Amino acid sequence: MAEYDLTPRMAPNLDRHLVFPLLEFLQERQLYDDDHILKAKIDLLNNTNMVDYAMDIHKSLYHTEDVPQDMVERRVEVVARLKSLEEGAAPLVAFLQNAAAVQELRADKQYNLQMLNDRYQIGPTQIEALYQYAKFQFECGNYSGAADYLYQYRALCTNSERSLSALWGKLAAEILMQNWDIALEELNRLKEIIDSKNFSSPLNQVQSRIWLMHWSLFIFFNHDNGRTQIIDLFNQDKYLNAIQTSAPHLLRYLATAFIVNKRRRPQFKDFIKVIQQEQHSYKDPITEFLACVYVNYDFDGAQKKMRECEEVILNDPFLGKRVEESNFSTVPLRDEFLENARLFIFETYCRIHQRIDMGVLAEKLNLNYEEAERWIVNLIRSSKLDAKIDSETGTVIMEPNHPNVYEQLIEHTKPINGRTYKLVSQLVEHVQTQTAR
Repeated sequence: MAEYDLTPRMAPNLDRHLVFPLLEFLQERQLYDDDHILKAKIDLLNNTNMVDYAMDIHKSLYHTEDVPQDMVERRVEVVARLKSLEEGAAPLVAFLQNAAAVQELRADKQYNLQMLNDRYQIGPTQIEALYQYAKFQFECGNYSGAADYLYQYRALCTNSERSLSALWGKLAAEILMQNWDIALEELNRLKEIIDSKNFSSPLNQVQSRIWLMHWSLFIFFNHDNGRTQIIDLFNQDKYLNAIQTSAPHLLRYLATAFIVNKRRRPQFKDFIKVIQQEQHSYKDPITEFLACVYVNYDFDGAQKKMRECEEVILNDPFLGKRVEESNFSTVPLRDEFLENARLFIFETYCRIHQRIDMGVLAEKLNLNYEEAERWIVNLIRSSKLDAKIDSETGTVIMEPNHPNVYEQLIEHTKPINGRTYKLVSQLVEHVQTQTAR
């Protein structure tokens, strides 16, 4: 299933430190030769300060205790540079570690800068040194220290570009420490800045949205409410346009979120249209499964794709997260996905057939006859589907369900309020822009 591995597409949109968890997962799943993964890790480490880690990987790769001289020299350089940066940032670090002194800081940055300069002789040079020190700590793999210093730096920084760079670094550090709640806060803070009207340029804005969506996958597939929030973010027009333009492979994750989300959204129908439109630029078993069920009504194809989806999930670093329980491990998202995928097939198949052979349905759901019968009985009990099972003939009989004309009218007019609000907002924005000119 290496053919469906998205790591080569994902890596260019991630900080190199965020690529390491993906390589660790691929190594664990043995999708590639072990030496191939180790070489990829060394290539990544060449541009970081994690020299000791690079040395350990070199020893594993070449089965030796010796390391190249350039690595030894690089380590000496890193230690010397770290010491130099530590000295440069020392006055400000000492201030930040003094709880009583920190109490003097206010919400007003200009006041803080003046106060630091007058009372503690801490100026722009020391503040810049803190940024460089934090960045170097991050490159060394000290994510906790980097996150703390970057947070403090942003509280004092008046340069918007530098502050944005520090926020990206803080987000990466929180992700790598798996602080999902804090990481989500930083993600939302970053989104707000990216979506603001005074962002550097439209091109940079689109690229930043693409990076944000890639980085967000670590959070959304680990946070308790992530599967709902990924739909909220990815399905926004601006973000969905960015996906269709430059990152169609992200459709895999939005499709998965729609499938496993128990409260299916009204946007799902529109998303199916996107899947249909983008089939020429990207498709994998997960997107093809939705196309089979909702576009082509190809239930045999959907059954085949459902098996392939299981393999894709197991071999995807974001979807295949394992949870250890007692003496065995499970992949919760796979189980949820397959359960909901069967439900998708069942609901759609039932809508276009009045009488369904239980054996045929069992085959299409990838279950044996008894499992299918038990599954369908439980589903009919809890579902809104009006159906009954004829045990003598072994069939499921669907009761005709003629939609009420008034319900149809209400359903079709539901989006009008949202569309009107959106149209008015665009008009107001246009008028404000013209007035500003």
